[in-house]
Amino acid sequence: MLLLSRKGALEAKLPQILARCEGWESCGIRICTDLQGLRRSEQVEHEKINLVMGNRKASPVTKIGVYSLLLNNGLMLDLNKCCYSPEMARNIISFHGLYKQGFTFLFDNNNGAINVYYNDVFYFKALPCDGVYEVVNVVDNLGNNVLYIDSSNSLDKASLWHCRLGHVNKKRIGQLQKAGVLESFDLKSDDSCESCLLGKMTKSPFTGTCDRGEGLLDLVHTDVCGPFRVATRKANRYYVTFTDDYSRYGYIYLIKHKSETFEKFKEFKQEVENQLGRNIKMLRSDRGGKYLSIEFLDYLKECGIVSQLTPPRTPQLNGVAERRNRTLLDMVRSMMSRASLPISFWGYALETAAHILNLVHTKKVAKTPHEMWTGKVPNLDHIKIWGCEAFVRRETHDKLEPRSERCIFIGYPQRSFGYLFYRPNDNVVFVARRGVFCEREFISQGDSGRQIDLEELQESSGEGTSNTIDQPEEETPVEPIDESVPPRRSTRVRNTPDFYYGYHITTEGDTFISDSTLIDLNEPNNYREAMAGPESAKWKEAMDSEIQSMYDNQVWNLVDNVPGRKTVGYKWIFKKKIDMDGKVHTYKARLVAKGFTQTPGVDYDETFSPVAKIKSIRVLLAIAAFHDYEIWQMDVKTAFLNGKLAEDVYMAQPEGFVDPKYPNRVCKLEKSIYGLKQASRRWNLCFDEKVREFGFSRSEDESCVYVRASGSIVSFLVLYVDDILLIGNDIPTLQEVKSWLGKCFAMKDLGEAAYILGIRIFKRQE
Repeated sequence: MLLLSRKGALEAKLPQILARCEGWESCGIRICTDLQGLRRSEQVEHEKINLVMGNRKASPVTKIGVYSLLLNNGLMLDLNKCCYSPEMARNIISFHGLYKQGFTFLFDNNNGAINVYYNDVFYFKALPCDGVYEVVNVVDNLGNNVLYIDSSNSLDKASLWHCRLGHVNKKRIGQLQKAGVLESFDLKSDDSCESCLLGKMTKSPFTGTCDRGEGLLDLVHTDVCGPFRVATRKANRYYVTFTDDYSRYGYIYLIKHKSETFEKFKEFKQEVENQLGRNIKMLRSDRGGKYLSIEFLDYLKECGIVSQLTPPRTPQLNGVAERRNRTLLDMVRSMMSRASLPISFWGYALETAAHILNLVHTKKVAKTPHEMWTGKVPNLDHIKIWGCEAFVRRETHDKLEPRSERCIFIGYPQRSFGYLFYRPNDNVVFVARRGVFCEREFISQGDSGRQIDLEELQESSGEGTSNTIDQPEEETPVEPIDESVPPRRSTRVRNTPDFYYGYHITTEGDTFISDSTLIDLNEPNNYREAMAGPESAKWKEAMDSEIQSMYDNQVWNLVDNVPGRKTVGYKWIFKKKIDMDGKVHTYKARLVAKGFTQTPGVDYDETFSPVAKIKSIRVLLAIAAFHDYEIWQMDVKTAFLNGKLAEDVYMAQPEGFVDPKYPNRVCKLEKSIYGLKQASRRWNLCFDEKVREFGFSRSEDESCVYVRASGSIVSFLVLYVDDILLIGNDIPTLQEVKSWLGKCFAMKDLGEAAYILGIRIFKRQE
């Protein structure tokens, strides 16, 4: 409250407070008790302004100026019109004054604290104490060296923008300052950024030059990078880049297979030619098969585009595209090494890095790629540190619920305004217009401790795949090189229904594909490759286990070959089973029949076999989540071996396991094995017979969903090939079903379901 004294002097009535540290009170006036940090001050006439305490004691103001308060996160807070009163017990910061300066405030409902932000940057926290708020993170004994304060702030801004811009070279930040895109601040700092040291490495440059494009789209560079060991959330394992040589502006597309390159080029061509009103004249690429297909080459000829292919084993001549790959992956490694996100988020980091590279200068072009491409100077006000936490406003009708939620910033949507956020609680990515970003806290918490080395993400490239070369420019070894690529587009947002409150059910992408199908693990293609490779002992053990299963289930008998009867071929299939983190835990060998060699009407007739629809599984999971049912998972070992054949089928003895006593005999199959035309049908009929014996009835609308009800006890059984979901509300009943299945088939108990057909299931213990 402000009062006017009888003498006409300005007085401020303040509460009685203790002398501990800086305080924050809403009286509308700022007070400092020492001259350290007070700048541009003016002398006040004696007793012109008095501050009146709660005990009616007056304290005169002798000076008014700008007080610089250094916070322990490196930021400096300038308090304008601050009153110097040496008789006051402590410093006072005005709530209203900060609000007028543009500061924003976020209240913590847990401890009553107030978090103070400016331009989405966290400044300090104030805790309630004795009727006022205390600022707890202020540097003590600041001293009189104002230059030191300014230098500390500049160094902090340099690090802040270095992180915001995806750890690009400081020279590029300097170029943005010269162009007026960024404010001026000191760039002299320690270049040993830990994230850059973890993510970047260089070799000697390749000496050689190539002709440059003289205008937009005169020359476009392209390359495909991948495959990556861990797929993105949308099941992508590769990405393809298209870069304009003249402006260094480029596009990036995440793809599932290299064969999609042609379609992405057509999409890229149509967009850029429509936007610029110019035509692509030349396309430079390596000699990968994706660029040498007849369809691709014919399309280039039809459009009048010259296909310029680099000589074999000379990736340096496609250096623009190759360096772009390396720059992007360097940035992704650096960004992800600090963020606490799953590796599958590398796609979002890649798109963000590509977006940033379009906004910063390159060594070959005087202006930024964005300005060369659009004619407009880029605006960096929207750039935030990738992976930092952010508070995003949430829509709720409950007046007692929090108005915001903690999320993680993961990128910029291409087709809309705002930001991409990840909500860890329900594994959802969504777009929001704005948020409060905790960038300072993110920097101060340091590296996440993960060694995001892209050997962890990227496999060794095969034939036709880009081998990213180390061809740096003449810059600091830990910094990225000069290239730029834009993001592809925003991802589709999926919202989880509110009634999934008991179980959190999330999908990895639009398609339901097992992680094991998305990862190339160098699996052998045949028996000879398995025995010649370094993992031959493990593959031999897996084959022994498979053959033993055949013997235990009495799958075949050795008989003399029937004259005139054709034998069915066979093949060894080798697979590595991985967990959700992509680590190999089991080596699996499967002996399968070559069903395409069977003769219809002779060794097979009907082949149809039902399988549970994914929609049915999701409906049952929703029911289980709503009613808090148990969800158990089981796996049938060698399921197809349980089906008895009705036809006479003969197969050659498998390689590596030919009986030395009867090498000329063949296997007469008594039971179905994987690969036979009728194998799935025979197994389904066998399973249906067994579960009906136990009292289950088949759903009329879904052939692979069974239900059993007795009073209030209900049990569901879902079959998806050889995976079984057991859902119910009574644990003893479910255990009885499990025991019955164990007697009928060789089962593997997987416990509570956690992952089924691309759906992850999390249960809250509430």
